[in-house]
Parts: sequence; C-alpha cells; structure tokens
Amino acid sequence: MIPSADGALVGDRLPVVVVGAGAMGGEWIRMLARSPLARIAGVVDLDVDLAASTVAAAGLDGVAVGASVVEVAERAGAAAVINVTVPQAHRTVNEQALRAGLPVLCEKPLAPTVAEALRQVALADITGELLMVSQSRRYFNHLAAFRRAVAGLGPLSTVNAQFFHADHEPGFREQMAHPLLVDMSIHHFDQLRALTPDEPIAVRCSSWNPPWSWFAGDAAASAEFELASGARFVYAGSRCTPGLQTSWNADWRVFGERGAASWDGDDVVRVEAGASDVEVPNGPEGIDGSFEEFVTALRSSTTPQNEVRANVLSLAMVEGAIRSSERGGERVVIADLLEESLATALADERNEDVAARLASWTSAADGIATPAWGSAPATIASGGAR
Repeated sequence: MIPSADGALVGDRLPVVVVGAGAMGGEWIRMLARSPLARIAGVVDLDVDLAASTVAAAGLDGVAVGASVVEVAERAGAAAVINVTVPQAHRTVNEQALRAGLPVLCEKPLAPTVAEALRQVALADITGELLMVSQSRRYFNHLAAFRRAVAGLGPLSTVNAQFFHADHEPGFREQMAHPLLVDMSIHHFDQLRALTPDEPIAVRCSSWNPPWSWFAGDAAASAEFELASGARFVYAGSRCTPGLQTSWNADWRVFGERGAASWDGDDVVRVEAGASDVEVPNGPEGIDGSFEEFVTALRSSTTPQNEVRANVLSLAMVEGAIRSSERGGERVVIADLLEESLATALADERNEDVAARLASWTSAADGIATPAWGSAPATIASGGAR
C-alpha cells in the first residue's frame, strides 16, 4: 500500500517502467524491487537483450521488456516512468512519457542546457503531468539535520563546500567536457539550494584538467556564487584527486551572524551557535527518498521539492559556472542566462504547442514560477497508462 501525505494507506504499489538498463538503471531496478511503494512493470532499453538480462539478474518475473517507452508502458499497465537514460536522451524519453499521460521521475541532470530544460517545463505545463528530477543527494538525514542547524545561524555570510575524489567511471562520464560540473557539482549546487532559500544570482568560475587526469574534459573547478542576500557560496572540487578525499556529498562549512555549522557530508554535523543539539531524522535516503517523494506527490496531488520548475535554477548554476569558465572567469548573471536560454528554447522548439507555451511567458522567471504541478486536482490514479 502507498502512504498518502496524511499517513493513510491508499492504493496498491505504483506500477512503473524503468527506462535505461545500464549501471544506474540496474541500481534503480534493485531499489524498486525491494521497495514497498513500487512494482516494476516494465524495463525499456534500446538494447532489449540488456533490458532482459538486467531484469533476470534482479530475479524478477513477469516484467515486460522492449525498446519503446509507450509500447511497454501500455503492455505492462504502468502508471509512471523512471527515466535513467543518459542525459542526452532525457528530453526524448520525458516527452514520449508525458504525452502518453505518464508522470516521470527523471535522473539528473534534467537536460544538457537550461534552454532544453525550459522546453521540458513548457511540455509539463501543457500535458499537466508531473515531471520531477531525482536529485537524490537531497535525501540524506544528516543533510536535513544540517539544514535545521543552518536555519539557526541567522543571516549568512559564507557557505563553503569542497568535493575531492578520484573516481573511475569508464563510459560517457569520462568523455564529458565538464565531468565535474555537469555530473557531480549539480548535486552539490542543488544541495546548496536545499540548504538555504538564499538563491544564487551570479557566478565566477574557473575549471581545468590536471595533467594526470583520466577524464577527457575538465575534472577540477572552483566557483564563487553571489547569493541574493549578498552572501557567497564558495565551491572547489575535483574528480581526480587521489588523497584526502571528501564525502561524495562534499564537505560543508556555513558561517552566519549567530555562529557556524559544518557537515562532513556523511554522519557528522557540528554547530557552534547557542544551543548546539542536532537532531537527525530517520527517513529513506538517496534514490529511495527521491522515489518516496515522487509517489507521495502523485497520491496527494502535492508538488515535490524537485519538480521540474524548481530544478531549473540548479541546472542554471551549472551552466552559469561553465559559461564563466569558458569566458576566462567572467561574471555570469543567472537572470541573464535564463532569458538567453528562453530565447534559444523558442528558436529551437519545433512542436507548436510547446513553442506557444514558451512564447506565452513574459520571462523565463515567469515560466519557472507558473503554478506548479499539484496546484490543481490530481489526475493520477493507480491504474495504467492513459
């Protein structure tokens, strides 16, 4: 049974189709197989044999496999789609699912560019379906405790985050132009936005690739974001640093008017600000937490924290940092980037209904502030694809 927002039990396990049977797809399939909230109805991959072998390896029976999202969803009676494809395929899969009446939980990053993300916001608008981004690193109990600690610091001066790792992930990640900023920093930038409502307004960034790096693109970067209050978010990271490695969630320090707080990214939260007790909740973490929020949103017609509109600014932080780096550290204003991205989205969009929705916005800021999913009565039931 699936818990509603008020704790009542309604409906059956949500029947889902997982799209993408690679390494991350396999991780999602294993999680969903043990989840009390889900039933894996289908698995889709262009390599159908891979989809079948991934299903078999998970010990699942009666799961439909195929290469078409809509066909498998209809055949399996699915009610939602989990999009775990490579980032370049996200928009295509999301569009097919949303136009078929299927809500989508999409792995990060939502899109390679903010312009493409805005096109997906418009698509979600016109279909009325939920499009949520799985920013799974928001869902850590110690981050929740750290967030409460930061809220007690009063006005902020500086937020510092450092991420240093040496990870080998052969495949598309090691061929990316910006493997740190696009594939990892998106998590840390989004965690900043989960940590404080003080939104970023501008950025200066430098990125580079150490001579020993096994990545094709820039595996290291430093960035300084100006926040709306005047505070600063100072970030430094690398994916090819073999010593003194931090947590995957980065190592955090926050300094405010009433004191300071830190989080090692794992299980140590410290506060030096009056009362220093830190209460750590006990909830599902990572992709388990992301999926639970997705299901709860569908069942209760509420808007999840990573609904597509809210996620655009996290992606804009990444694109702003990349743009600054490629322009020699030039200051990039997020609002300007958003408006330029809207113009690009309008120029690139070929679907008349999506183009009309984009053209109806007075600005990009208006578009991502339109009534979010869940502001109207829910259209999702526990049945199959519509």
